[in-house]
Amino acid sequence: MKAFILAAGNGKRLRPVTDTLPKCLVSIRDLPVLAIWLELCRRNRIDDVLVNTHAHAELVRNYLRDNSHGVRVRITYEDQLLGSAGTILANRDWIGGNDFWVLYGDVLTNLNMERMLEFHRRRNQIATLGVYEVSNPSQCGIVSLDAGHIIQGFVEKPTEPCGNLGFSGIMVAGPAMLDAIPKQIPADLGLHVLPKLVGRMAAYLIPEYLVDIGTPSAYQQAQSTWPGLGAAA
Repeated sequence: MKAFILAAGNGKRLRPVTDTLPKCLVSIRDLPVLAIWLELCRRNRIDDVLVNTHAHAELVRNYLRDNSHGVRVRITYEDQLLGSAGTILANRDWIGGNDFWVLYGDVLTNLNMERMLEFHRRRNQIATLGVYEVSNPSQCGIVSLDAGHIIQGFVEKPTEPCGNLGFSGIMVAGPAMLDAIPKQIPADLGLHVLPKLVGRMAAYLIPEYLVDIGTPSAYQQAQSTWPGLGAAA
């Protein structure tokens, strides 16, 4: 199975840490977040990964040259940021006709991805979003669900949130999702794609550890609370 690890952003929220380092290479207890993602992919039988780059791209390339963690890694460079959805559309030939993962490179988790994939396939929707309870619903994509965990609403950074279930930055989707991506640059999942798929997406409530480390306070929190991947995914 294939996965995108989206790592091309400038990491503005995490400055000054990201002034000289891409956000995917910031360390959690001396291990880069990108290394944690690659190891998690390997443990969950995801053997083909695409990492997009932009800021500090050469540092990412140099790291991956020696640290693939047992998966095949394809590296793409975006001279102009394509956006989270634009990157997916630009690499649709690489995806092929199968389900694929989208993983935000500034998310730290020990998610059991195989369990989420099983849930996705049982629900038989275009996509499944990993969701979790957030303390700052006005700062992320917020979903509303029906009793069957089908997403009935998605609003990116709402001024008046309807709840606190936020999009985690982890999703699994089928190739049909590509048809919902506009041919514009940049194209963003939360702004331009996911709202159009309401009623055709499922929500998987993530029970494991998950922190968006994109801000200095969250990054510091992760240093003391990260439980590690453990012996098994």
